[in-house]
Amino acid sequence: MSNLLKTCIVDDDSIYQFTIVKTLESLKLPMDIMVFSDGEKAINFMLDNIDQESEFPDVIFLDIDMPVMDCFQFMEEYVKIKPRVGKKITIYMVSSSLDPVDIERALKISAISDYIIKPIGLNRLEEIIEKLLEERL
Repeated sequence: MSNLLKTCIVDDDSIYQFTIVKTLESLKLPMDIMVFSDGEKAINFMLDNIDQESEFPDVIFLDIDMPVMDCFQFMEEYVKIKPRVGKKITIYMVSSSLDPVDIERALKISAISDYIIKPIGLNRLEEIIEKLLEERL
């Protein structure tokens, strides 16, 4: 097993992608960061690598509202392939939406670990990544 935490950002906002990647890099923690601009690209990556567990992310920060395939459509597809995925993937739904309907809908999906309001603060990101790294020991 690689000592790098494979961290995946799925978000259509290129400015947010840039910002979150730079923030993650500033943590100076052992990570490999991948970015997808919509849920369909992320799911297709997973399907293309279904037999290569090492390619799969350990954690996904999934934007709620994206074109092509939003987070809920992504989760519908992910739940279908989850039994074939050989590793635990922690998924955080990330959104600027404070709508209780969105939050409740997200948290009803058992594969979602938590709902995080954008922007994700440096301390919160560090806490999440460090916890995931500790769990791997």
